[in-house]
Amino acid sequence: MENSMCGIFGIISDKEISLKDLKALAAHSQQRGMDSSGLFFTGSDGKYGIYRADTSVTKLLGKTHFDKPVFAMGHSRLITNGLSDNQPVYRDNVCLIHNGIIVNHDDLWASTQKQRKQEIDTEIIAAIIAEDIENHVPVEEIHRRVLNLCKGIVACAVALPRLGKLSLFSNNGSLYLGQKSDAWYFASEEFPLKKLGCSGIQQVRSSVILDIPISDKEPELHEINNRKINLIPELGTHADEERLLVYFQPELRRCTKCILPETMPFINFDEYGVCNYCRHYKTRNKPRPVEEIFKLVEGYRRKDGDDCIVPFSGGRDSCYGLHLIVNELKMKPITYTYDWGMVTDLGRRNISRMSAALGVENIIVAADIDRKRKNIAMNLQAWLKSPHLGMISILTAGDKHFFRYVETIKEQTGISLNLWGVNPLEVTHFKAGFLGIPPYFEEERVYSHGAMKQLRYQSLRFKAMLKSPGYFNSSLWDTLSGEYYRSFTNKSDYYHIFDYWRWDEKEIDRTLAEYEWELAPDTKTTWRIGDGTAAFYNYVYHAVAGFTEHDTFRSNQIREGDLTRDEALEMVMDENRPRYPNIKWYLDAVGIDFKKAISVVNSIPKIYAH
Repeated sequence: MENSMCGIFGIISDKEISLKDLKALAAHSQQRGMDSSGLFFTGSDGKYGIYRADTSVTKLLGKTHFDKPVFAMGHSRLITNGLSDNQPVYRDNVCLIHNGIIVNHDDLWASTQKQRKQEIDTEIIAAIIAEDIENHVPVEEIHRRVLNLCKGIVACAVALPRLGKLSLFSNNGSLYLGQKSDAWYFASEEFPLKKLGCSGIQQVRSSVILDIPISDKEPELHEINNRKINLIPELGTHADEERLLVYFQPELRRCTKCILPETMPFINFDEYGVCNYCRHYKTRNKPRPVEEIFKLVEGYRRKDGDDCIVPFSGGRDSCYGLHLIVNELKMKPITYTYDWGMVTDLGRRNISRMSAALGVENIIVAADIDRKRKNIAMNLQAWLKSPHLGMISILTAGDKHFFRYVETIKEQTGISLNLWGVNPLEVTHFKAGFLGIPPYFEEERVYSHGAMKQLRYQSLRFKAMLKSPGYFNSSLWDTLSGEYYRSFTNKSDYYHIFDYWRWDEKEIDRTLAEYEWELAPDTKTTWRIGDGTAAFYNYVYHAVAGFTEHDTFRSNQIREGDLTRDEALEMVMDENRPRYPNIKWYLDAVGIDFKKAISVVNSIPKIYAH
């Protein structure tokens, strides 16, 4: 079981630490997730205690008894599926909290004599360090083998009570240390330390060693487990369910130039069989001179510290964009990830892999995963009662707060420049088209803006919602506010990296392979494989209309001269196949019965002739 990105924090003092400040650090760490948490601390009596819980760290603090603590560290975490994989991890007199995911942890056990006791990836760090301590490696050196062996983000606080030492280290800079009065404070981000008035704040990359109380006694362990649902469903393996997924390929008339079919909304063909989408297409993948962006960012560069924010999903395009920003543009970015509950483990591993390889700090803003998934479930149940292709997009409305929290990260870091790696060929048209909105061929961006267009879109959506009153649920404000931030708010210091570097799929795939970027086991495509929703909604589109967003994407590549029509047809034959493991994961995650949902989808009248 992989760990997830989390917020870690702590205070060390010769005197009693400030519980008010500890709670403030804990509260900020919840920005990264509040589905599980943990604490490790000692009081003036020298007794250590470990608390692990499947609740938020602020709630955990309220249930924890502190007797004049002089050292405490903790974490707040995005997600877990039980306490066996929670932190702090303790073994062999080593206690640690870790922000990140070790993507090669299974292979690393062969490099140590220690036996694995837990499922969590973080345990390998404790095992390596315990072995080094037993082999008399100096405490100042215990980070070296960990950072040398482990792939993925490693940002750690390692407590060694028997030696009275705490080691702080990271390979991507997602760890900061500062002082306040006579105490040391540390956190995953600089912002909370500044807010608490710490001075001398430093970004921890190699190792910093601090003193903590010495104790030869085993810490007392307290587990708090109240959760009744599993927030991390497994990928599906049920053959009887998989057989329900149909992959019928209807004989559809397709454009003679691209591969768009006759079921595409608002499509028409001329006398040569060329569609209106081709006739009105304007080249999008034609970047401006790269010198322009070098001039644009010049005023943002900083001699010391990070100088730009990169919204980072862990998908193919944002990963390649990050590669360009670091290696070609020579900027020093902080990546920002918004996790709304539909980022898969594969996506998270690629976030960890790329951030570590490029030495880039990753800040996560996590939604209330349980609430977000309940929102999806309510909307999906409403959709299943009255299936409408134009309403599929409401299932992904929860991720639009991505745009809102960019502004939060800008405020917290003091960095204004944000550079986006959005694929310019992702324009689909059909998602709004099925709602009754004709294509706007002059649109220059993947995400459209403008009040009139949004008002028309929302009015058509409202009419569709009236056919299934279940849409009028408690998620409505979350949906509307997310779309407001995406479409109406002004965006400043905001540039697209692929306006200046050409988007080249083959080059991107080659480059990401050098980072050992992980591919999905159930498809050949590298697009949207870390997105938990895509497999389901593409199944719906194909089942009813005979095409998916892969058809529109490959058609754009044909128009750009990157693919031949025959190549595109061959590719979508594979890419449109139902991805059972991901569809199963999605439906399990939102608590919808697989057989019932797929039966409804399969029974929707087709919009093509059989």
